[in-house]
Amino acid sequence: MSGELQTDRLFLRPLQLADAEQTQRLFPQWEIVKFLNVVIPWPYPPDGALTYYRDVALPAIERGEEWHWTLRLKQSPEQHIGVIILHRGEWVNRGFWLGLPWQGRGLMTEAVTVVNDYWFDVLDFSVLRAPKAVVNAASRRISEKTGMRVIAAEERDYVSGRFLSEIWEITAEEWREKRTPVQR
Repeated sequence: MSGELQTDRLFLRPLQLADAEQTQRLFPQWEIVKFLNVVIPWPYPPDGALTYYRDVALPAIERGEEWHWTLRLKQSPEQHIGVIILHRGEWVNRGFWLGLPWQGRGLMTEAVTVVNDYWFDVLDFSVLRAPKAVVNAASRRISEKTGMRVIAAEERDYVSGRFLSEIWEITAEEWREKRTPVQR
């Protein structure tokens, strides 16, 4: 089980079943889900978050296969504004979504940075990969800003259809080099 993480503006709290109610109100927006994996049902069912957390996410966390956090602004920690997930696996290690009112403020880049630290420094994985639809410019920018590079391209299915996707990657060595300030 992962602990709470922090950035300058965010608390990242481990996912709990009680978070499903807020997720259900925030998540089912086309602009949020359209470039997420096709396994997400659309239209999103009224019990979608509860069912997913109870039957998929929390059991995966218990098995040590996934790590999930809700994102909360430090100024209003009672409300979560999005989720970030790490997955044990070969080609998909990280995913995230952020509520529409909070997009475009650099918050997800902050969350990605601290979660990448966790992936490499706590979980001790050697590489992190994340697929992105090429048309998902905002998500691609986060990968660029955090030092990832494209290693492959393939077609993938998303909620909104089939798109050309890029597999973005960063190694532990590359991440640590990026995170260490240059000594002059």
